Amino acid sequence: MSADISLIPPLSRPLSSLRADLRVYILRVFLRCGKQCELKRGSLRFLTLLCARMSELEGCGAQGGGGGPDWIMIEPPEPYEPVQHHWFYNQKTDGRHCWQPFSKQDSQRIEEAYAHAGESEGEVIVATEGRRYDVCLKERRRYAVYWDQTSSEVRRCSWFHKGSKEMSYTPHTEDISDLLEDAYMIALTLEEWKRTLELPTGETVILHNPKLMTQHPNFCRDFPPSPGERTQARTLKRGIENIPVEIPQGEPDSVDHLVFMVHGIGPACDLRLRGIVQCVNEFRSASLTLISSHFSSTVDQESIGRVEFLPVNWHRVLHGETTGVDRDIERITLPSISRLRQFCNDTVLDLFFYNSATYCQTIVDTVASEINRLYSIFLLRHPHFSGAMSVVGHSLGSLILFDLLTNQKTGSECSEPEEAAEHNEDFSSLPDLECNSFTSLEKVLKNAGLEEHLRVLQKEQVDLEALVLCSERDLKELGIPLGPRKKILNYVKKLKLHAPAAQTGKHSQKSSRLQSLIQDSPPTTSAVDYQHFDVGIGQVSIDYPQLAFHPQAFFAFGSPIGMFLTVRGLKRIDPNYSFPTCRSFYNIFHPFDPVAYRIEPMILPPDMDVPPMLMPHHKGRKRMHLELKEGLTRVGSDLLGSLRTVWQSFSQLPAPALAEGGATAASAQLTEDMETSPVEEEESKEVQVGRLNDGRRIDYVLQEKPIESFNEYLFAIQSHLCYWESEDTALLVLKEIYGNGPHRSSPQQ
Repeated sequence: MSADISLIPPLSRPLSSLRADLRVYILRVFLRCGKQCELKRGSLRFLTLLCARMSELEGCGAQGGGGGPDWIMIEPPEPYEPVQHHWFYNQKTDGRHCWQPFSKQDSQRIEEAYAHAGESEGEVIVATEGRRYDVCLKERRRYAVYWDQTSSEVRRCSWFHKGSKEMSYTPHTEDISDLLEDAYMIALTLEEWKRTLELPTGETVILHNPKLMTQHPNFCRDFPPSPGERTQARTLKRGIENIPVEIPQGEPDSVDHLVFMVHGIGPACDLRLRGIVQCVNEFRSASLTLISSHFSSTVDQESIGRVEFLPVNWHRVLHGETTGVDRDIERITLPSISRLRQFCNDTVLDLFFYNSATYCQTIVDTVASEINRLYSIFLLRHPHFSGAMSVVGHSLGSLILFDLLTNQKTGSECSEPEEAAEHNEDFSSLPDLECNSFTSLEKVLKNAGLEEHLRVLQKEQVDLEALVLCSERDLKELGIPLGPRKKILNYVKKLKLHAPAAQTGKHSQKSSRLQSLIQDSPPTTSAVDYQHFDVGIGQVSIDYPQLAFHPQAFFAFGSPIGMFLTVRGLKRIDPNYSFPTCRSFYNIFHPFDPVAYRIEPMILPPDMDVPPMLMPHHKGRKRMHLELKEGLTRVGSDLLGSLRTVWQSFSQLPAPALAEGGATAASAQLTEDMETSPVEEEESKEVQVGRLNDGRRIDYVLQEKPIESFNEYLFAIQSHLCYWESEDTALLVLKEIYGNGPHRSSPQQ
């Protein structure tokens, strides 16, 4: 329906009696006509019609005589500018719901899609936050792409309110914001303030002036508010520019490098009990800040984009309903000190699970499949990506990645699948077990503690010989859960390995050929010189899956790799060894981290003691307390050396000239040695640490903070969880990526 001037009713009373109510009348008529007419929000078209009606009234007054119209002329309205909308999403933080703004670039993309949303019949989807989240406009929901996360509400915001005890502003709904914007436009145009507006929620809004607007609760008349409640008015603000909110920095569209980050034990990754997703978000934000500050010249030239970090969660699968391990552990857990026992079951037990053949296979399969799944989704959302990939492991996650990368196959090894399939066929088709009846199957399952699944196997007429031929897929189709399924396969594998070598006829030839194959070929975990390993001393014999790519670098944060290798019986790593598909390896740790262990002493000769590399501070220098400690150490060494030189010179005075010359030479040599500081001596050495990191250093130690140096025991736990927020760690990762990757760039200090 088009706007018509006839919608405005004529004035029947004299104009002199309407002076006080004229502006109120105009406001009511405007709101009524604004609802009847299909006028766009923020349009002043109706004010034009209103001015035409005022002209008619002025003409009527002139015809009546008496020196012109009997009403005060309205001055031209103050220019009105529509409010700038910004998009927010609702996020639950620390048990509370808070509204977070999208970046300016993402908000503009959503607003452009919103303007054309009516042209599309289906859902309009906008990728935001580096394409990690999708916004469904018509549904007003935000969904995570790479990981499982509850969807959150999305809102087009323009008006905000805040109580006296609240820390941040909350956006009004879109309908209420439109009502407030209409009232604000009319009040500004007609210069009529200190008017009230009742909201659909029952609350009352008072527009005092363009800078002061308040929102009051609607109290019942039968129960008037107390004096304290009368003052609890909420502050209203129009536009995002009038509220103290930090709009996040937008991310470049181009991705130069992709990094997968694997967590350690337990579901929480830091002292704030945040999960892997939140910690990786923190690390990603730190890397974006460091790229803009340390690689500013290349960023201005648009020669580099950003690094994408994606979380890999394996704890959720291990402790999920599929394995049922939590139910089994809960049945045998004592009721006393329940919180401590629950904490141990969620965290410490992960170490024992990884040393179990059944659950180690589950963990490794989960990590590899999750990395490959994230990688495939990333390629679908970034079809033009041409960069490299790297992996990061924290705590136990670094050990998982170390074992996984150790057992990766190169291109030549992967080109022999037919031979491996033939070996697997020979291995699985052995009919050399003496027991092949249901009674023997019952005995086997009873020894393995799996007699509860006997009825399922007997129903399908599966005896022991048929069970040997079953694959994991067959057992899964029978409805056997993952945990018992892995136990059955592992038990059958042990039966095969202990099968008698001496057989008759065709079976004897097959068995001897299989035994020779097992003895001649190295085990699946033999890539680092594990040939002397045995399942009984810590090395778990499992099948390691293959990654869909070759990583450029492997970063270990707070890693116990060195300790686990030593416990497994490996005393030394061959200097010529390197990962089959990864050329770089960095072992990064905090000096007070109780879980971290070094790698370089296992590669270097025993008589060679080399301290770890001190990581530079992200601001370009050592911390002041470290410089002071180093200076005092150097002064003390120089003073001690000088005293020794003077003492030796006095003690050698009565000696012959020849001896005196020798003593002088010795003291000169001693003085020269003492003048060389430990730091200069370390820098003068060029240590070649094998091929594990392409001849470069492997161990890198962070600089502790001044407050941490007072009591290293007090900050031990925090030191193991500090890597997610460490700018120094993020800078070292960026230097490796942009220093050795296809986008080479020198960081600016």
